[in-house]
Parts: sequence; structure tokens; C-alpha cells
Amino acid sequence: MSTVKGKIIKISGPAVIADSMTGARMYDICRVGKAGLIGEIIRLNGDTAFLQVYEDTSGLYLGEPVESEGIPLSVELGPGLLSGVFDGILRPLENIAQASGDFIARGIRTPALNREKKWSFKPALKKGDKVGPGDILGEVQETKSLVHRILVPPATKPGVIKRIEAGSFTVTEPVAELEDGTKLQLMHYWGVKSPRPVKRKFEPTKPFITGQRIFDVLFPIALGGNAAIPGPFGSGKTVAEQTLAKFSEADIIIYVGCGERGNEMTDVLAEFPELTDPKTGGPLMDRTVLVVNTSNMPVAAREASIYTGITLAEYYRDMGYTVALMADSTSRWAEALREISSRLEEMPGEEGYPTYLATRLANFYERSGLVETLGGGARQGSVTIVGAVSPPGGDFSEPVTQATQRIVGGFWALDAQLAYRRHFPSVNWNKSYTLYYGLLQKWYEKEVDPAWTRQRERMFNLIGKDASLQEIVQLVGPDALQDSERLILEFGRMIREDFLQQNAFHEVDCTCPLKKAHAMLSMILKFYDLGVHAVESKVPIDEISKMPVKEEVGRLKEVPAADFERAIKDLSRRLEIDFSALARKTHEALAPKETAPVS
Repeated sequence: MSTVKGKIIKISGPAVIADSMTGARMYDICRVGKAGLIGEIIRLNGDTAFLQVYEDTSGLYLGEPVESEGIPLSVELGPGLLSGVFDGILRPLENIAQASGDFIARGIRTPALNREKKWSFKPALKKGDKVGPGDILGEVQETKSLVHRILVPPATKPGVIKRIEAGSFTVTEPVAELEDGTKLQLMHYWGVKSPRPVKRKFEPTKPFITGQRIFDVLFPIALGGNAAIPGPFGSGKTVAEQTLAKFSEADIIIYVGCGERGNEMTDVLAEFPELTDPKTGGPLMDRTVLVVNTSNMPVAAREASIYTGITLAEYYRDMGYTVALMADSTSRWAEALREISSRLEEMPGEEGYPTYLATRLANFYERSGLVETLGGGARQGSVTIVGAVSPPGGDFSEPVTQATQRIVGGFWALDAQLAYRRHFPSVNWNKSYTLYYGLLQKWYEKEVDPAWTRQRERMFNLIGKDASLQEIVQLVGPDALQDSERLILEFGRMIREDFLQQNAFHEVDCTCPLKKAHAMLSMILKFYDLGVHAVESKVPIDEISKMPVKEEVGRLKEVPAADFERAIKDLSRRLEIDFSALARKTHEALAPKETAPVS
């Protein structure tokens, strides 16, 4: 541990300046003041160090000591993280509450991992085996549904195992020893601002399945990709991220509440432990880690929480798992950067944000990816990042949204007007996009249906026409349109209400498999195609709109998976029969009536 000591010469909110810090390094963690507040060096100028303090600086005074610990901000990685609720610098909130009550006391330190709990360790290697960074030493059953693979830390030099034991160990007890004397335990430390190394990154060719039709069909992102969910207040960003956390096909969920309102995070803390994991049937928290940093917590810790979350995600990725990181929201993180930057009197950029805002955002989002991990066995793991963005007033031209848009591959723009109409997820399909579909096309056509791309393109084409016709309807009303155009409006309504809209609280419709989504879209397109033929046969559009079978198409999303295949076959046959009957009825009505001869 470093012995560099200085003293405080200036205090400006969370920013503290200390002198006599010769020998200190950038990003070193320091003890600030007599209370021992946790701070980080973010700038050095001669023997003067500029620190951001992760705790409330009220009560500090000039001349108090500052001591560098000689290490960067690091987190403990090992068994015991899952099901945990931590603050922005990975202090367990449960332990803090026991030590200081309902409010976090200044200077409190509590380890992330329980030092007393013993874990049953099963070795995967034996004496004499060669090991290197990233190799799996053995396994620990962390939760009922997940096995924690104990890794050789990435910074460890290759060596030969001298001793390795099975049994029950705490996270600090050595379970193996190398011939060079290196002792390996169940846990290790890692600096949060340093990406964990990998062998290589792969091109993303498999989708990240979310269970939400508008994301999986219209705007998919790749496994190991990244996406942003921008939207104004009340548009459903938090609900969208929580839905993804519940139903996406990920082995591990890291949920970071960065600067969110306390009541929202309270809902998360109350709801997640009660949720059942649809994959395992056990509690969802068994594969979830919550990093909580509400808007009333110190602003510097808000900035750290994002890095803490991504480091946890990379750690489980290195075990070979599929990890999803939900960051809610990166706008609050950017506001923390802006506040600290202004305290340090840095040159401001657009709207007062620091000039390095885009760089920091890029560094964060680029830590996603599908990778081959270090170590033997050719393991693959992935981190998929979905970050919420909260532009003031819903203005997507503001700096954080624009900088994020240039980085991410998926852009899911939320619309307050859709939210006010109770349309959820409130994604505006005219403003959203994905850059991944070209890489994912072959997977969809092979794994779901060869017609997937063609049907998706037809839907985009028709909802584009629907958007154009809606503008005309606003001016002259629907009666001024031809029947063929009114049929497009009917198709657009069915897509919006029966396909894109999902009920997050419905036991069936809360999540939707890809094959079911494809079958639903096929039925809506079949209804439209039969409708086109009927309109050409002089069937009035009002008769088509009133068909009972149209309501059955809309109820498909509520059909359970066990009954869905039979329901699709029955509905497909019904569509053909009912349209044929309607065409025959119209033809008979239009046919000239025979009159009796006059005697």
C-alpha cells in the first residue's frame, strides 16, 4: 500500500484538491479527511491531486489529511455476488444498513463478498496441470440455477499447480497454489475502468432475444451488441429495461440504476425478489445483480456505478455466460460527469458537458461484445448492453442522445404520445432503427423461417404507407380515401394493436417466442392479402373491417404456447373460408335480379 500523504487545500462539492501528493498515480483510490471518505484521483498537476469523492463531503475542512492507497478503484469478484444489491462502488446495501441504519454513514467500508460464508469448491484441475490467465480452476454452486466458475485472475503469470484441494472454503482462503508460490483463492480484484482482456472478439451473427416483438422483429440487436432506449419522462424507459431484464435470453442480468428516482429503484428492489425466472422456475434474483445509485446519492458514485456494472458483466462473461447489462440511465451518468467537470473548472463542451463525453460513452458501450475468453477450452461469452437515455423534454438533438446514437447499433426511440395512449412498449417505429439486421438475416431465415426477411420488409413497407396515409386522414378524414388505401390503414391498426403492443402484466403476452411472432405476423399479412383480393372483387372495406375473424387474429397473442400451433392452423383455414363467403355474398348482392315476365 502506498504511503503518499497530502492535505486538503480546496473543496468544491464532490471535487477535492490536495497538495504534497508527489508519487501518487492517476485513478488511485484515496482516503480523504479524518472520516476516511473514499475518493479517486482524476487529475495530477505537479504535486497537486484533483479527486472526486464518492461520498458526501459536508464537514470536510482545509488541512485534513489525504492518503493514497496506491491502487485504482477495484471490485471484489467471486461467489456471492448474485442476488446481491450493491451501491455504486459495490458495497452491499444490506450490510451498510446493518452498520449505519437507513442512511449511508460517511467513510463506511464493507466488503462486497461475505468473508465468513464457506463455499463448496470442486476442482476442475489437478496437481501438475499447467494453468494460465482465465483458466477454470474449479466450480462453486453459487445459486440453485447457476454454477460459478472459479477463474485464474487475468494478471496471473502462467504456472504449474503445486497443490489444489476440494472442500469448503471462504473467499479469502487459498484453494490452490502454483509452484512459484502464487496462491489462488475463490475471489480476486479487478480495476473497474480497465476492460478485462479476451483472446478475440467475434462478429455478431446471432440475435439477442428479448421476448418483445417490436425489438425481436423490427429492431433486433445482436448477442454481444449494444442499444440505447431514449425517451422523455413517462415514456416507459425503466419499464422497458425491467421487462428486458425479466424475459431476455441471458444467463446473467446486471441491472444498474444510475441516478434514478428512489421510488423507481424501490419498486425494483421490491419486485425482483418476488419474480419467478421463466427459464428455471426459481427466483429471478438467483441470476441477477442490482447496482443501485439513486439521484440523492453522491454524484461521483453515480459515475462509478456504470463501470462497476460493466466489470461485473465482463467477469461472468469470462466464465462463458451470456450477460445482459441494463443501464438506467446513462444521461444521469453524463450529468455526473458534467457536474464534476465544472467543479474542476474544465473547459465545457456543448450544453456544459465535458468535451470528452463522447469518448467516455464509447469506452463504455464498446466493452460489449461476443468474445472468446482467456484460458483453455475455447469458451465463448457475451455482454449485451442496453442503456436508457433521458433527453430533457424528449429532445433527441441534445448531446448525450446524439453521442450515444453515433455509437450504438440499436436505437429504440420511445414516444410519449404512444405512452399516453397506453401503447407499450412505446417504441416509435418511424424513428427507431437497427444496424445489426444484415448480420442477423441468415440466422433468422435458418432458425425461424426462410420467409422472415421478406415478411419483415413487407411490414415495414406497409406501415410506412400507413404513416403517410395518416397525415392525409388528419386533413380530410378516412372517407376521402379509396378502399385499397383504407385497407392499409386497417393493416396498420392491426400491426400496432395486435402485434407491436404487448402487455407486460399478461401471463402469456408478457413474452413472445420468435416462431410465435412470425406466425402472428404471417396471419396479419394473410388477412391483408385476402383483403386486397376482396377489395378488388368489390367487397366494401366496411364489411372487411367488421369481420369477426379479424378479432381472432388480434387475440392470437393471448394464446398459450401449448395451443398456439393448433390455433394458427384453425385461424388460417377460417380466414380463407370467411373471405370466400364474404366475396360470394357481395357477388350475389351485386348480381342483377331476374324479374318475372309481364302477362
